[in-house]
Amino acid sequence: MIGPGSFGPFSAAPTPRPRAGALLVAHPSLLDPNFRETVVLLLNHSDEGSLGLVLNRPLVSDVGDVLPAWQDHVSEPPHLFQGGPVGLDSAIGLARLPGDDSEPPGLKRLTGSLAVVDLDAPPEIVAPAAAGLRVYAGHSGWGPGQLEEELDDDAWFVVDGEAGDGFRTDTDTLWRDVLLRQTTTVALVATFRPDPDVN
Repeated sequence: MIGPGSFGPFSAAPTPRPRAGALLVAHPSLLDPNFRETVVLLLNHSDEGSLGLVLNRPLVSDVGDVLPAWQDHVSEPPHLFQGGPVGLDSAIGLARLPGDDSEPPGLKRLTGSLAVVDLDAPPEIVAPAAAGLRVYAGHSGWGPGQLEEELDDDAWFVVDGEAGDGFRTDTDTLWRDVLLRQTTTVALVATFRPDPDVN
């Protein structure tokens, strides 16, 4: 496996620790179809486990197919996104807020300008406070110590997120773009493929 330590002494910055708001970027060797070339936003990380949302798995279904009241308030494209393989019959809303400390009704600030949306709240009240809004079906989950084990196995890179990562119109290149913006040799991984014959 080609892991973060395989790039020698060129990496100058320490690896961020898993925490709410950080991104997990799948290593090219992670071939699980649920997570291959995914970017996962961590919503929570503690000794009790971790929870996150895959940011780059748009679904065919529109938000209005399951939550009609929210259809006109979500960011483009107005599709549901698959947040992960767990709890696909449930939904989580993610919003981008102005950069202050306020929490408008129906929004719970996660970190920085990111907030989790109460999808049971009236969208007419919640949406005006959000600069971006997306709805995810399901989530990604890890039990106690499970994510740490995967990090030890070099399955993921932990990197800092940017406010717009969860609200891009085109998510097809998110995995590559997040890697390329890194200032360490982790950026080289964006050019790698699981088959060494094509590297």
